[in-house]
Amino acid sequence: MFSYRREGGGAPSRAGTARFLAHYNTWGFVATRAAHGKIQGMPYGNCLLLSDGPINNSTGIPFFYVTPKDNTVADLLKNPVASLTLPEADGNFCRKNLIDPEDARCARLTLTGQMVTVRPEEVEFAKQAMFSRHPVVRKWPRSYEWFFMKMNIEHIWLQSWYGEVSAIAVEEYLKAVPSKG
Repeated sequence: MFSYRREGGGAPSRAGTARFLAHYNTWGFVATRAAHGKIQGMPYGNCLLLSDGPINNSTGIPFFYVTPKDNTVADLLKNPVASLTLPEADGNFCRKNLIDPEDARCARLTLTGQMVTVRPEEVEFAKQAMFSRHPVVRKWPRSYEWFFMKMNIEHIWLQSWYGEVSAIAVEEYLKAVPSKG
């Protein structure tokens, strides 16, 4: 089976926090440049379900189960450049302390890169990643022509605590272990 398992270790770091957000979020906001209608060329976005792997195999790479009938996906098929924002909405700190996810004390991760169709040799892993975290998607109507996409990450920014924004190298991010620091 194809796998993206990454090894790493050490104390919680910004990269570990970024990986934590990528692994434990089940949805994110994907922003594109509209390629349709009256808003062509304008920013456009949508919340999409995602998974970076089954619960026991975090990869840091977001996978999506999408349909070309979704405007966001139609945009991506014409121009694959996108950003993905993942809030600490489900994180322990914000949830336990009843803090709004937009509160500056809750971290936010933004990944930018190219959204691509998953290659045939990765489809089984993408299925395992998405279906293990979102079992209901197996029942979605087949007539919508669902397929898998993933983000080839080019840039990573982690905002944690009152405006502190850190750029994280992709290599450092992929080597890190998900941990909430």
